[in-house]
This record gives sequence, structure tokens and C-alpha cells, in this order.
Amino acid sequence: MVEIIVTTIFLLLIAGWYLSFLASRLDALHHRVETSWAHLDSLLQRRAALALEIAHSIAVDPATSLVLTAAAYEAREANIVERSDAEIALSQSLRLLLADEVHMPSGLEIELINSLNALSEKISVGITIHTEAVQSAQLLRSKLLFKIFRLAGRAPLPMRYSFEDDIL
Repeated sequence: MVEIIVTTIFLLLIAGWYLSFLASRLDALHHRVETSWAHLDSLLQRRAALALEIAHSIAVDPATSLVLTAAAYEAREANIVERSDAEIALSQSLRLLLADEVHMPSGLEIELINSLNALSEKISVGITIHTEAVQSAQLLRSKLLFKIFRLAGRAPLPMRYSFEDDIL
């Protein structure tokens, strides 16, 4: 009888440890999603600032400058609900500017465009990291054990944004 009780207690301890391990793993994935989003957000804010700098350069015509300035301010000030549309609009404005090769005659503007291209590559990597983190967290949270024992607690389900597919 004592052996059965000891075995049961041992198995409950092992199960409790395993559930605690799984919850810690999920918490680490949520942390990874948050840090990847914070990094991506900072890159997007730098892109908007660089777009404003390009818009205010002498080589850009006033109409293009107005469109680019509006898109950049909208991307910088948008809340999380409006963020996707604002980032897509900024990407489209930058694509229009970069498609027109006439605008960039001086070295300063070429330097700004090169900075924008380098930042776009970093954003692409940041999006890949964020997307992978979100997919990992969503996959783990979809497992039955996590749902039954509510190992995610009250943490919101990580999500991707539509602008992640459309970034420059």
C-alpha cells in the first residue's frame, strides 16, 4: 500500500515538473515574440524616420515629399490596430520613390537610399525572426496539453500582421 502511494506521489511530482517545464518553455517563446516585435518595431520606426529625411531632401519633388511625409508620419503615429495599413502605405510610397530614378542626383540622397536599402534588409530579417517566433508559439499553444491545463494563462495569442508580407 505504501509503495502505491509513494509511486503515485512520485508520478504526480514528475507530471507537475513536466507541466512546469512546458509552461516555462511557452513563457520563453512568448518572451521571444515580444522581443522580436520590439526589435522589428524599432526598425520600422527608424525606416519611418529615414523616409522623413528622404522626403525633406532637396532632390525630392514637393508632391512626392508630401505623400512620403504623410505616409511616414502615419506609420510612426499609428496604433497597433492601424499599424498594418500605415506600414503598407509607407512601403508603397517608398517603392514609388525608388522606382523613379530621376530624383536622386546628389551623394547625400544616394547615401539615404543606401541606408534605406540596408535597413530594409534588416527589417526583412526581423520579420523572418518575428514570424518564426509567432509560429512556434502558436504551434505550441495549439497542442492539447497546453489547452487542457491552460499553460498559456491569460497571455494573448501571438499574431502576425499583414504588413509583414508587404514590407519593402
